[in-house]
Parts: sequence; structure tokens; C-alpha cells
Amino acid sequence: MDANDEPAHRPATVVLDAAFKADAPARYARLRELGPIHRAEFQPGLEGWVVVGHDLARTALTHPGLLKDATPAADALDAAGFVLHRPSVGLGAQMMEADPPEHTRLRRLAAAAFTPRRTAELAPRIEQIAHRLLDALPPSGTADLVEAYNAPLPATVIAELLGVPAAHHRDFRHWSAQALRPASPEHRPALAALHHLLADLVAAKRRHPQDDLLSALVSVRDREAGRLTEEELVGTALMLVVAGHESTVNLLGNAQLALLQHPDQLRQLRERPELLPGAVEEFLRHDTSVELSTNRYAAQDLDLGGVRIPRGGVVVVALGSAGQDAPQSCPADPAALDVGRPDARHLAFGHGIHHCLGAPLARLEATIALRVLLARVPELELAVPVDSLDWIGSGIIRGVLTLPVRYRLG
Repeated sequence: MDANDEPAHRPATVVLDAAFKADAPARYARLRELGPIHRAEFQPGLEGWVVVGHDLARTALTHPGLLKDATPAADALDAAGFVLHRPSVGLGAQMMEADPPEHTRLRRLAAAAFTPRRTAELAPRIEQIAHRLLDALPPSGTADLVEAYNAPLPATVIAELLGVPAAHHRDFRHWSAQALRPASPEHRPALAALHHLLADLVAAKRRHPQDDLLSALVSVRDREAGRLTEEELVGTALMLVVAGHESTVNLLGNAQLALLQHPDQLRQLRERPELLPGAVEEFLRHDTSVELSTNRYAAQDLDLGGVRIPRGGVVVVALGSAGQDAPQSCPADPAALDVGRPDARHLAFGHGIHHCLGAPLARLEATIALRVLLARVPELELAVPVDSLDWIGSGIIRGVLTLPVRYRLG
């Protein structure tokens, strides 16, 4: 019997392949019945443990023995061709892949440029972009929401926020989409291209600063005490690009697909748009786009949920599964979508010191994008059977590659 298919006992190894990811909510539900942590293969040649239960997930995300320092796992990572932890060729040299005190320094410096004020000021521009994208569509017909709306909206927002010239926007969007998909043949070339583009832009912003986030990061790097190194500056920009783009693209797609599969919930949001901020939290809980955390590595032998993790063991938290398992104040079925659920609890943005710095921007973009879509498109339905949709097949992101719909603009 395949370890992922209706196991009668705790599987030895859960293979997190494309088939698993396409059916992730149901697969994780079965795993939770067997226990909160399981042996897993994350990609060919790279194994570790995946945490699927909410309470143990919170523990793992703050466990003092589970660190971002990949040194104890270096041989296994190299053998599997895993590069995301490395500077220059991956997402290393930034706070998401650092432990204190380096993480504390990097986060403080990034937060100095990525301020709540700067985020809040983006609201009118986000709404303008959303309307422009819908204006570009014919009055009615069929469209792929991912290509026409979900992908260009956050890509444009983060590109403009950083100060990426418009001539680079299309490549920027494509490279961002591939950067977190390790099974894609474009994965490493995309990471390299983004590194090269951002390094060139850093140099340009240093010569000619502008009113954008990249110029602000350059200023922080050149002025502040404990300042960023050049590699940390580029790594931080890359992290903001990838995290600020791909997660929001798929948050929108997962939310739209959930609504199209639950017409009563879609109708409720149309009738009560004031529910949208809370509904975004429910979408994050119900089927979040950041399905898995980034890797953590056991700094020494330790026990996690009754399982022995040896030094160098790779531990990943299934954030999506934790959301389905999180205790809710509302007694409704946690597996059900409820856009009116009060205070939906989830771990979609992580927990502890690595809680996502860009969470306010993701929430803002999703709320505005969904509000504009529901207001402007009174008729919207799937144009293909739901079981024919193709899902991202590898990496930490969950989402559909395309979302074909029939629509009519109002």
C-alpha cells in the first residue's frame, strides 16, 4: 500500500510529491488521525519530519533546539541538491534563514524600511491595479484568474514597492513564481536571475536613490549601526520579492477556488463585504498558500512529539494542516469554510520570531483584491471541473497553476 493512501497504520515515510500536494488537505487530515508528526520525504533524496498537528506545530516553530543553521544537515542537503538555505544561489543571507542574534539584527533593519506606514499607503495603488486588471478583460467570457488577476496584482505591487523598473516586471514575475518550486527545471536559473537583477538594482539605487523600498534598504545598509552586508541586502530584497509575491498569488487563488466551490459563502461575501477582513483570515486557515514552513534543523538530538530527531534532522511544519487543526472559538466544523467565522486561528504566517514581516501587506492585498473582484464581477464560475485543475507540484507553496473561470463584468 502507498504510504499516502488510506494507511491503516502510521506510515514510515510520507512522500510530499505532486500527488500529495494536489490532495493536501485530505492527506493531512488522515495523517493527523495517526499522530502530530511523521517521517517525510520533501524532495527526492531529502528526508526529515513533518509536523501536522497544531499544538506541536507551535512548539516546533519556537523550539530552541530547532534552528535555521543548516550546518548539521549540510551533507544531506548537498547530496539532495537543496540550495534554498545558501547565500547567492538560494534565499540565504536574510532573516528567514538566520538565528539570533543575526536574525534579530536583520529583522530590525528590514523592519526599519518595511514600515506599517509604507504598507498602509499602498492601499489606493493596490485598488487602482486591481481595477486596471479587470478593465483589461472583455466584458464577459472565459479567463484564467491566475494569469489575468492573481499573479500580476501582487507582482506589480512588490515590484513598484521595491522600485523595480517596469521593463523588468514580466521577467520579475516569472522568476518569482519559479523561485520556490524546487522540482521545476527553472528553479535555480530563476533564483540566479533574481539575484543578478536585484544586485544590479542595489547598485543603481545607491547611485540614484528614489522613494522606494530598495532605496530605503540601501540607506539602512549604508547608514545604520550593525548594518546589512551587501549579500544580506540582496538576500533581504530577494526574500521580500519571493515571499511578497508567490504567497499572495496563491492566497488569492485558493480563496477564489474555495468560494467558487461554496456558492453560499460567495453570496454571503457579496452581500456583506464588511466581512472580508475576517474572511481573509478564514481563507488563511482553511487552505493557506504557504503550505509548509521553511526547514528547521536539529542542533542536537531532541524529542519532538514523542519522536527522536537526531542532530541535523530536518523538521518542517505543515502550516496548512495546523490551521485545519487549530482550536476555534466558533464551534462549527473546522474543516468547513465559514467566511463569518469570528477570529479564525491559524499559523499561516508562522509563529515566534520568524512570523512573516509582510503579513500586513498580504492581508491588505487579499482584502482589496477580493473586494474589487466581487464588486466588479457579479457572475463568476469555474469553467472546468475542479478535479481537472493542476496544482503546484513541489515546494512550500500550495496553489493552482491556472484557475479558468467564466465571468461577466458588472
